[in-house]
Amino acid sequence: MKLRIWRLFAIAALVFCCFAGAQALAQNAYITNLDANTVSVIDTTSNTVADTIPVGSRPGGVAVTPDGSTVYVANQGDDTVSVIATASNMVLAVIPVGNFSAPFGVAVTPDGSTVYVTNEGGPMVPGTVSVIATASNTVTATIPVRPIPFGVAASPDGSTVYVANQGANTVSVIATASNMVTATIPVGIFPSGVAASPDGSTVYVTNFQNNTVSVIATASNTVTATIPVGNNPDGSGPWGVAVSPDGSTVYVANFIDGTVSVIATTSNTVTATIPVGSGPLGVAASPDGSTVYVTNFQNNTVSVIDTTSNTVTATIPGFSGPIAFGVFIGPPAATPPSGTACNGCSTAPSRAR
Repeated sequence: MKLRIWRLFAIAALVFCCFAGAQALAQNAYITNLDANTVSVIDTTSNTVADTIPVGSRPGGVAVTPDGSTVYVANQGDDTVSVIATASNMVLAVIPVGNFSAPFGVAVTPDGSTVYVTNEGGPMVPGTVSVIATASNTVTATIPVRPIPFGVAASPDGSTVYVANQGANTVSVIATASNMVTATIPVGIFPSGVAASPDGSTVYVTNFQNNTVSVIATASNTVTATIPVGNNPDGSGPWGVAVSPDGSTVYVANFIDGTVSVIATTSNTVTATIPVGSGPLGVAASPDGSTVYVTNFQNNTVSVIDTTSNTVTATIPGFSGPIAFGVFIGPPAATPPSGTACNGCSTAPSRAR
C-alpha cells in the first residue's frame, strides 16, 4: 500500500512539473529596436515588456520558428543574423551572411529546417537571399535575385519562397528544392512586405510608393487584384503585411498615415481603417487570430488591436525605433525549464496554442 501511494505521488509530481514547465513559457512578441541594437520581448498575456536581448547592429527583420523555440533576427549594421533561444532569451549563435549585404527580411520554412534572409546589398553589392540551415546555423546557399530584396515569406507547404524586390518592382519566386528563382512577377512601386495565405493560394505584397497591395495567385504567379489602402491622399506608405490564421483577413501597416488597413480576402476590399501610432512598420497576428500587434517606429510604441472590434485596446511604450518586420509572434515552446526532468512525459501539451 505504501509503495502504491508513493508511486501515485511521484506520478502526480511528474505531471505537475511537466505541465508547469510547458506553461512557463508565455506566448511572446519579439520586437527589434533599430536604434538600440536590442530585441524587446513582449509577454502578450500582460502586454508588458518581459525582457530585453542585445543583438547585432541595427536589427530590423525578425521571424519566430513554427515551434516557438527560436527567433532569427537580421542585423543590417553588421551583416549578421542573431539566433535567439526563446527558453532563455539568449543569443545562441551569430551567423554572417556576407560583407556589405545589409540583411533585412527573414522567413522560416514551416518545418523549421531553413531560414531565408534577404540581403539588400548596395551600389557594388547585388541583392541576394541567404539560405540558412537551422540544424547547423550556417549559410548553405546564396541566391541572386533582383535589386534591393526586402520582404520575404515562405509558402505554407514550404515549397516556395517569395521575395519583394524594392529596386525592381517585382517579386522573385524561389523553389526551395533547388534554391533557384523560377519566376519573376511585376507588382507595384517599391514593394516591401510579403505574406502568404494559410492555404498557399495567395500572396499579398505591399507597394510603398503607390499605396496599394498586390494580390498574387500562386497557381499562375500573376497579380489578380490591386487594392488601394490608407487614408492619406498624398500617400499612405503601406509597409508590413500579415494574414490572419484563418485566412479571412489581411492587415496592412500604413507608415505615412499612421493606420492599419483591414482587408477582407473574399472581396479584396478594405473593410476598416484603424488609427494606430506614428509610423507603423511591422504587423503580426497572434496564433489564435484574436489580436494584431503593430510596431510604431516614430513614437516608439506597439499598438495592440482586438480583431473582433478592430480597435486598439493597448499601447505599449518603451521601445527604440521598433521595426519587427516579419512574423514576430509565435507559439510558446512547450519545454520544461532548465533542470526539470520530463523525459517521456506524455501528459503535458506539446505546444500551447
